[in-house]
Amino acid sequence: MDAAELKDVMGRYRDLVYRIAYTYLRNPADADDVTQDVFVQLMKCDVAFESDEHVRRWLARVAINRCKSLFRMSWRWIENIDDHARSLSIPDKQEVRDVLAALLELPEKYRVPLVLYYYGGFSTNEVAALLKIPPATARTRLARGRAKLKADYLED
Repeated sequence: MDAAELKDVMGRYRDLVYRIAYTYLRNPADADDVTQDVFVQLMKCDVAFESDEHVRRWLARVAINRCKSLFRMSWRWIENIDDHARSLSIPDKQEVRDVLAALLELPEKYRVPLVLYYYGGFSTNEVAALLKIPPATARTRLARGRAKLKADYLED
C-alpha cells in the first residue's frame, strides 16, 4: 500500500477504528494507541485487499484483537466518558452523551456488537464474523443490548 492509499484509508476509517478501541478500552489514550498500532500494522502488512469492504473488516478485526491483548495488561484503567466526549466526534448534546455513557456502561458482550452495528455500520453477519460468534448469537446480543440500554437509559 503506497502513502496516498494509506492516507486515504486512514481518513476514511480512523474514526471507526478509534470508536472500536474506545468501546473496548474506555480510555482515550489507549484508544489512540490502538488506532495508531492498527494503522502501523496496515502499513507493514502485505495483504492484497480485494475491496474497500475487505480493508474495513480487516481494520475492525485487528482493532478488536489489539484491544483484547491490552485487556490482559494489569496497568489498564477506565475513565469517565464525560471527560472525553469531544474525542469521540459525537454531537455536543446532553442526550447523545447520556446515551453514549449508558452504552459504555453495558457489559462488553452487548456494548461491542452495538457499537460495531450502529457506529461501524457492519451487518449482523459481519458483526458475528468480527467477534467470532454465530450470527444468531450476534442478533441475540444486539437485541438484549438494545433492551438493556433502553432500560438503563430510561432508568436515569
